[in-house]
Amino acid sequence: MFFLKKYKNRMVVTAVAIILIVIIGVTSSERLSLSKPEKFIGNILAPIEKFFYNLGKKSSDFFGSIKNIGTMKEENERLKIKVIELEEKNRIYEDIVGKSEYLKDEAELMKNTNYSLIPAQVIGKEPGNWFDRFIIDKGSKDGVKKGDTVIQATETEDNIIQEGIVGRVVEVGDNCSKIISIIDENSKVSFKVIRTQDGGVISGNVDDKLNGKLNGYLFDAKADIMKGDKLFTSGLGGIFVKDLYIGEITDVIKKDEKLMKNIDIEPAVDFKKLYRVFIISN
Repeated sequence: MFFLKKYKNRMVVTAVAIILIVIIGVTSSERLSLSKPEKFIGNILAPIEKFFYNLGKKSSDFFGSIKNIGTMKEENERLKIKVIELEEKNRIYEDIVGKSEYLKDEAELMKNTNYSLIPAQVIGKEPGNWFDRFIIDKGSKDGVKKGDTVIQATETEDNIIQEGIVGRVVEVGDNCSKIISIIDENSKVSFKVIRTQDGGVISGNVDDKLNGKLNGYLFDAKADIMKGDKLFTSGLGGIFVKDLYIGEITDVIKKDEKLMKNIDIEPAVDFKKLYRVFIISN
């Protein structure tokens, strides 16, 4: 009895150790099936484990989705900014391409003109499809005066760049001016036919604005003019600088009752597209 009391604790520890070793040996060996107690415990715990596993997976997926949504939102904002930048660059490139022919003509005119030109940007226009009256960004501080002639670089069929008549300055401010073009119904332009030197007067016509044509008449009803003849400003009246290109005749109409010849003219300047012009001091 004394022996058992003396070594009781050691014996208990030894017995527990032996039992654990036996259990480890039994469970660690290769078996084809679980024991009944293991199956019983597994059947009880499996649904619980499945529930908590699925719950944990859904929670993980949920918080992962929230994180992905935040990332996608940031990426979407970056892509929107990129699209806006690309659209702006594309607009600039299209604008350059659209104006490239005009800019080339303008550079050629600046190189060969005999006039002292003041370049100006069109910054506004009256309602309508045509630039019959418009505003430029140059005024008295830039040397512009009322009555000055306004031109644009134009190219003829012979690939010659000339000063094409646009109109004249009618109002001048410090930093801007108002222009009335030759297609305005109140404009009158004296011209000469470059081939025959016959003269006449043309004016913008409200009805003809639908096709952009000018209408005019010749002083001499017997003038030998024809379709395709080119017209230039004559300088009569001192309203416009002389020898500026107006356009070419597209039709000649003889009106016996008025004893005069009327003409239709295709202007050299496209009055639907005016970006930049030049001012010539009269």
